[in-house]
Amino acid sequence: MELWNFPACSFFSDHHTHTIMPSLLSGKPSLAKMFTETTICPIYTLTDSGSPLRKTHKLNLEVSPHRAVSAVRLMRIEFGGAFADLLNEQGKGSGDNEMGYVERTLGFRTRDLDDRDLRLVTEVVGGTIRWRRYLDHLILSLCHDERTFRSMEPLLVQILRIGFYEITKLDMPPYAVVDESVRLAKVALRPGAGNLVNGILRKLAVLKESDSLPAVEVDGDDRQQARGLATLYSHPVWMVRRWTKYFGQDTAIKLMAWNNSYPSFSLRANTGKGLTGADLVSRLKMLKVPHEPSLYLDDFVRLKTGMQNVIQAGLLKEGFCAVQDESAGLVVSIVDPQPGENIIDCCAAPGGKTLFMASRLNGQGKLFAVDINEGRLRILRETAKLHQVIDVISTVHSDLRTFSTDKVVEWDKVLLDAPCSGLGVLSKRADLRWNRKLEDMEQLKHLQDELLDSASRLVKPGGVLIYSTCSIDPEENEERIEAFLLRHPEFYIDPVNKYVPENFVTNRGFYMSNPVKHELDGAFAARLVRFQ
Repeated sequence: MELWNFPACSFFSDHHTHTIMPSLLSGKPSLAKMFTETTICPIYTLTDSGSPLRKTHKLNLEVSPHRAVSAVRLMRIEFGGAFADLLNEQGKGSGDNEMGYVERTLGFRTRDLDDRDLRLVTEVVGGTIRWRRYLDHLILSLCHDERTFRSMEPLLVQILRIGFYEITKLDMPPYAVVDESVRLAKVALRPGAGNLVNGILRKLAVLKESDSLPAVEVDGDDRQQARGLATLYSHPVWMVRRWTKYFGQDTAIKLMAWNNSYPSFSLRANTGKGLTGADLVSRLKMLKVPHEPSLYLDDFVRLKTGMQNVIQAGLLKEGFCAVQDESAGLVVSIVDPQPGENIIDCCAAPGGKTLFMASRLNGQGKLFAVDINEGRLRILRETAKLHQVIDVISTVHSDLRTFSTDKVVEWDKVLLDAPCSGLGVLSKRADLRWNRKLEDMEQLKHLQDELLDSASRLVKPGGVLIYSTCSIDPEENEERIEAFLLRHPEFYIDPVNKYVPENFVTNRGFYMSNPVKHELDGAFAARLVRFQ
């Protein structure tokens, strides 16, 4: 059973509706128990005799669909490991699935989501997650009693967070936000919950109107300042302290502001099908999607808005292009795949870099894609067929640490796009800041060292090892390379300035994409050559 696949158990009679709400809606302590014990209760229409006739849906046309879907999705993200994106890259809208979750969680459906609702859900869910810490600060301030806030049902908290986000960050009309939020709380929870939502949101509206929202104190010693900035910019305290330590407070603040901004995306034209950046631009113009060419890479185009139009037009589904940040594309430039080469991508899935490298081989050479996740490798193969580069790709389901000890084959180029904290992609991965913990960093560094040692065994004399991450953390990047070179004097640094623009090159010859400096995702790469 999927973790959040649970219903409110409802059934209809001729005159009355009876509903049993799941324990999620009555308090946090029972969450874990509920996950393992709850079963799905089907909804039936009853005949006069009381026997079930057919399945039906309890439809509520008064509750805003974007608000119901957003609240349920936020709970699934916070407690069940779901993701923030409502549409996947293949263009399969999950609106129907989301309404199914609403029905099973709340006990009713709303009207179906239209395109505007889908866009609004994406904005509200992503924004509410990003600003969660700050929103909770405001809610707690207006409750005047921490116990009241801490004892709220999870659904009630999400309803309030959404309302606070819409009023404070989206500048939606407060009267509409209050009305819709109260309606959802009353229907999904109880009348008293609606009254509480009404009182708190009305207080917020008055404070917002008078420009007197509860302030966040950022004075005091280093720890107090870090806590204040963490609340003001809605990040974990440990991240604020770490970035202040490595980059200084001003840059840490700019990083957090970037992470809280609406993310931009890049599309890569599928050259494996013979398409070019000009072909992609032409299609985007037809769709009236605002765009601009990449400053750094041919065949890449930047989008600030309009991604939903691209998805729904089928550009991704038909393999016309792929979503890939320029920071990742520049890593492939550093690999510099050449026709006829044998290349191995050691942690390949989900395959963005693999597919780009394959397209650069022009049908000549071989690219081995190794990954520990068989399901993601299957998706990689399917996408490779779609992009017409499958002929040069072979997938291998294996742990690199095992694979490297069993193989004596040596490759021209070895890419290790290592598992990492993802601290460079927090703008796009809104939920990641809350899922990543300080203790993860030590575990990741140990894993990265093991994988680097394993990958190094696959490089032929004179061959190249490329280590990359989507992190901005020095301990995952420069420090891992310095430690590796101490263990492996048979390798030396090959400066990347021959492959990427100079403003991405560090003093040590590494590649570093900085969100503040380059307005791209954060990324790192080092190019290491094995002595002949």
